[in-house]
Amino acid sequence: MQSSRHKVLICDDSPLMRQVLRDMFTDGGLDVVAEVPDGALLLDAVREHRPDVVTLDVEMPRKDGISALAELMEKQPTPVVMVSTLTGHGTSESVRALSIGAVDVVQKPALRLTPQAWGITRDELVAKVITACRAHVTRTSAPRPATAARPAISGDLASRAVGAGAPLVIIATSTGGPRALHDLVPRLPAQLGAGVLIVQHMPVGFTKSLAERLDRDSALTVREAKRQDTIRPGVALVAPAGSHLEVTGPGMVRLSDAPAIGGLRPRADITISTAAQNAGRPVALAVLTGMGADGLEGAKDLRKAGGTILTEDERTCVIYGMPRAIVEAGLSDGVFPLDAMHMALVEAVSRGVRRS
Repeated sequence: MQSSRHKVLICDDSPLMRQVLRDMFTDGGLDVVAEVPDGALLLDAVREHRPDVVTLDVEMPRKDGISALAELMEKQPTPVVMVSTLTGHGTSESVRALSIGAVDVVQKPALRLTPQAWGITRDELVAKVITACRAHVTRTSAPRPATAARPAISGDLASRAVGAGAPLVIIATSTGGPRALHDLVPRLPAQLGAGVLIVQHMPVGFTKSLAERLDRDSALTVREAKRQDTIRPGVALVAPAGSHLEVTGPGMVRLSDAPAIGGLRPRADITISTAAQNAGRPVALAVLTGMGADGLEGAKDLRKAGGTILTEDERTCVIYGMPRAIVEAGLSDGVFPLDAMHMALVEAVSRGVRRS
């Protein structure tokens, strides 16, 4: 008789750490179906044991976790949670793993924990693994050439976008977002004709690496938003983890240390609602993959202000939560698979520039 409990495969080169993880997952009601000590063994183990989720270390002999993850996502797409000492400080390895397709990252637990700390760490690990089990992961597509064609806005429209009426694009996402952003943002043209604000739920320290990686791969300039910042066409500002990003006026944003809402800071609702109230220009919102309903209340305000609201299709979402909330509330102006979202945003911006 098969167990109905979620099945986990652990990949870590430390026998002691594998034991700690196995005990935590078993204690949390999960079934550990296999353990492997090296990334080179991961693909065959996944094909043999068919786990619901894989936990994967970064630093391992023969084949590191990043290389193993890339191979897995290409040949046997499976939900993965990265568990490593490298993932607690927002390192480039964490963001790289998330952009390749890892569902989440967690700090590797200490080998010696008090009973109270054990319970807290176990609960975090188990919760993220269970969430990952529900994720829809797809085969990683081949990298796009740097010269890949992108939809363009005419020079006339782009030149008009430097004024106070230039449209604003907001992208809101959570679980699965780094990979979605790495698919969407590099497709947007340098002459987009709009400023871009990105709200991605991530731990403190991660968003700087995310912005740097997006900037490296994109025609747009991408960077973390600063305390008092300006919105400019062709520039994408990423809300720093640990701060809300508010639109205070046409072309202006600020960071807020207000308390987290629903455990989230930044909260997309705040960015969207303040944009609806203060942007003074057409606003296009794209809600991508993510758990929960962040963005829904903001979308209600944006609808009243006449903004455009686009949502990612369920078929391409890792977690169909945030877009579902918008669609079920009847607020979506269009549902698009991820590989078409850039075209929908360019069209929305073009309409906004023409109205300005």
